[in-house]
Amino acid sequence: MAASGRAQLVFVHGIGALRNAEQERRTWLESLACGARRAGHSDSVSGLTRGWLADVRFADYSDLFLDRERQGDAVGASLDADEAFLLNLVEKLIDELAHQARERNDPLMLQVVEDARQQLPEPTGGGATDQRQGVGEPVRLLAGVLTTLLQIPGLRRAAQWASGRSLLGQLAQVGRYLGRGEPDAAGRPLDARVRERVLRGMEPGRPLVVVAHSLGTVVAFEALQRYAGPVRLLVTLGSPLATATAVLQRVRPRPARTPEPVERWLNFWDRDDIVVCRPRVRRWMLPNRAGVLPVTDRVDSDGIWVHTATKYLRQPALAGPVVEALKR
Repeated sequence: MAASGRAQLVFVHGIGALRNAEQERRTWLESLACGARRAGHSDSVSGLTRGWLADVRFADYSDLFLDRERQGDAVGASLDADEAFLLNLVEKLIDELAHQARERNDPLMLQVVEDARQQLPEPTGGGATDQRQGVGEPVRLLAGVLTTLLQIPGLRRAAQWASGRSLLGQLAQVGRYLGRGEPDAAGRPLDARVRERVLRGMEPGRPLVVVAHSLGTVVAFEALQRYAGPVRLLVTLGSPLATATAVLQRVRPRPARTPEPVERWLNFWDRDDIVVCRPRVRRWMLPNRAGVLPVTDRVDSDGIWVHTATKYLRQPALAGPVVEALKR
């Protein structure tokens, strides 16, 4: 197949630290290849990993969250913009962990979660801080809440974050994106620059498959609203779009609607993924003109920490449809 007719596969990452785009592209592809084998597509694995089946790109925007003049205070910057958002997000995280603890009949986990709930700061109602709390106090309190949550044995052993503050810093990236602020010298806000990175290199004349994770699902959702070409398949993994009051009510357009170019949308969630609330996104999403709505499927990953794209990508229920869409 000529390169000009080959499908495009674009990976869109979520929250986290600075990325190595080429290394991440290889790692995501290897995980997807593993899932493809398990889905019965062993004949397509070489074409997938060697680029014969599709042109594969890892859309990296991680550096846009690293403002060198404010490194180390990204959390404070987010709270200055919208304390209520991050507080709401942490509350939803606590609700999700409490739900999981009850499902598992795990009284120790439930006790840790409820201890964390008792530490939540009261909303100030007038910005990020007030005279009672003092500058930086909401950051300290929310970081303490997350540090408590990290005492849950599974989360502690996962070693995904060094502290509650480091977790808060990454969760704050969602608030910074949806805050529509932080303009560059040309006046372009952070969220617009992130979407530009995702859309860069996409050729509307060629079929496209997008696989997005975590915050990347929000970015891809908004970026594809104005994409001019066909999107054979949109796959969202561990998406916070299901968090209605914290995220879905802030995305654009409002009310939220499946992007017009999307021909099929598969949304995957893992019950043990603490960043993902119950999969209700279909109930809160309007269809595009073709009637497309997200179809949610639960997957069960091995291991302790499941909010990673690679664990989702190894699932045959996910990898199978991706390969089929690329081969079509």
